[in-house]
Amino acid sequence: MTLKADLSGQVALVTGASSGLGRHFAKVLAASGAKVALVARRAEQLEALAEEIRGTGGEAAAVPGDITSGASVKDAFQAAADTLGPISVVVNNAGIARQAAALDVDEDAWDAVVDTNLRGAWLVAQEAARRMKESGGGSIINIASILALRVIGHNAPYIAAKAGLARLTQALALEWARYGIRVNAIAPGYFETDINREFFQSPPGQALIRRIPQRRLGQVDDLDGALLLLASDASRYMTGTVIPVDGGHLQSSL
Repeated sequence: MTLKADLSGQVALVTGASSGLGRHFAKVLAASGAKVALVARRAEQLEALAEEIRGTGGEAAAVPGDITSGASVKDAFQAAADTLGPISVVVNNAGIARQAAALDVDEDAWDAVVDTNLRGAWLVAQEAARRMKESGGGSIINIASILALRVIGHNAPYIAAKAGLARLTQALALEWARYGIRVNAIAPGYFETDINREFFQSPPGQALIRRIPQRRLGQVDDLDGALLLLASDASRYMTGTVIPVDGGHLQSSL
């Protein structure tokens, strides 16, 4: 399934673009006509993705940066704007997880997860809004999780950070609507990736899949509809919305 929207004239910045969902989001936005700034710490992977996008007729720039540093975030936005033009769409995707029992989570592990998933997302959104306010508005798309709305064990820092991001989405939507800035979030459920594929083939993984009403994991292109909706003018009257994309998992019985 290939979805496209008309994003010609838009400049999108995607964090965490060197792999996983961020890489996929960048390719989808480029295929729909947006110029794409690719932000992550791994410069080599970013440049390879930029070359891939250019090879299919798109326009992309690799912009190495660390979203946990305010100075690095500012530099990344400036480099992206200098190369591609004013940023009009931001996909706030960078994130990490550290699974451990809550009693075993030390301060460093807590700080690493919360600094990336919440504080880093805040720094990116704030810098985006400063620029969008001057350029006439734009769309900020935060990547939350269904774990912002329901919980599982051994993920306390991640759950706290994603719940904070969902509420931050709503708070920023309220404040920034007057500037023509829309702030929404996508809350993915369980998606098959190289990292988790082996687990989901195991008996515990198969048991988890059976709890999803659609009885399957998400595939990355299942997120394309929500992404393109929020990136395009089709969502011009939407802000402060958190959209679950989870095969109905949030509706499963307790």
